[in-house]
Amino acid sequence: MAEQASINRIMAPLLERCADPMLAQLQKAVAGMSGERARDLEALLAAEVLDRKRRAVVMGPILPMFRPRSDGVEGMVFPVGVLSRLWKLASAREPALLTRLDSGGAQTSRISDRICLAAAAAVRDQPDAVWPESLSTPVARARGLADLAASLDLIHLARKGLSSLDTWLKRPDGDQIAELRLMIRDSAEIVTDGAQRVLEILFAHLDDAVLILRILTQASGSAGRESFLSASELAGFVDRLIAGVIERVERVGAFKSGAGPIEPVIEDIAWCSVVLAELEATLQLQPDSAWGRSAKHARVAISKRLCALLRTSDKLLDAALPLMRVRIAGGMSREAPDLEAPSQGEHVIAARDMLRLVGAVRGAAGVFGCESERKQVVDILSQKLSRYAEEAIGAVSAGEIADPRHALELVGVAAGYLTLLDEDEAARIVRRRAAVANRPRQGAGKAVA
Repeated sequence: MAEQASINRIMAPLLERCADPMLAQLQKAVAGMSGERARDLEALLAAEVLDRKRRAVVMGPILPMFRPRSDGVEGMVFPVGVLSRLWKLASAREPALLTRLDSGGAQTSRISDRICLAAAAAVRDQPDAVWPESLSTPVARARGLADLAASLDLIHLARKGLSSLDTWLKRPDGDQIAELRLMIRDSAEIVTDGAQRVLEILFAHLDDAVLILRILTQASGSAGRESFLSASELAGFVDRLIAGVIERVERVGAFKSGAGPIEPVIEDIAWCSVVLAELEATLQLQPDSAWGRSAKHARVAISKRLCALLRTSDKLLDAALPLMRVRIAGGMSREAPDLEAPSQGEHVIAARDMLRLVGAVRGAAGVFGCESERKQVVDILSQKLSRYAEEAIGAVSAGEIADPRHALELVGVAAGYLTLLDEDEAARIVRRRAAVANRPRQGAGKAVA
């Protein structure tokens, strides 16, 4: 027994550090083992899984605050190492309540709120046990402890609010808006800056940071009133969105074709377009305000860079699917597809990336005022690609190509480019014609009499 207790003391901290997927894998592995020690380990794993399930129920409203936001927008974040320490102290203060969480039902919220009050007390009474000094700087630690305690004070309001979050993000009616404002008012009565703090908890649950604008305007009754919101304690949320836009504008401006993957640039442009459009629709930004000037600067900067990128697509396409001069009757010549050009390589990849951007920014380009230029580029490129494919397929069908298989690979590249431009019908036509050209001609391979 003493030996097993010693093993348990060693294993328990290790299991605490395991991520949920790793814990699940360990459970599966141990379930297939035999022996008494395997059963002891299985029991340890089951206890850890149950403990995490209870923690998720109780601490659910603030769990996202123990990891950075995936979109990089600033949020209230606590060190991940604090969570397990906080839960251990809080659950130890209310051990009799833990088993009652397992049955679920209406009592779960009430029990969870009571345990969170114990957690808030633990933060204030045992700060060193909750948040060791090694986890952050003294200033960040002091501020973080205050934020954590206040968040736990408000968690019962946030828990109720989260159940209505989807409704508030859509088209809430008068009663639903009143419910939101009541939550804000109640939070301000508990903590001086409770309105901002309870919204921080809701914000942590929003994958799309810009959606907080809908909550802000409903909560403050400031829809269409930028001046009111900018002067309130809730202005910090808008400031963070603007900061996120500015950061992405700088990344888009620094991007150079071929220097790296295009997907992050596409994501940055799309994110900025959504945020700027929502800011304008929700707050009706004034051109001479700080927010209005920042939004205008971002819109102009991305518009210029996007237009410049669109203009490079034509040259990149020419490099990927080059033409060559061929002689025709009377000493004249014309341009025709170079069907010996490589079907892979950096030129093909660079063009593919840029055409992916041209197609992907279809919605965003309208926000930045360059959709007409984008559409013009699409028309030019699709005509080029269709003509290239038609001539290449014609040459293959006429038996003029030494390596028809390679030529059809180039046609496949052209069809893929058309798909990236959202020219799906043109791409289908090209692929269908290429398939016909690839069929063995009747009589091919027969011996000549």
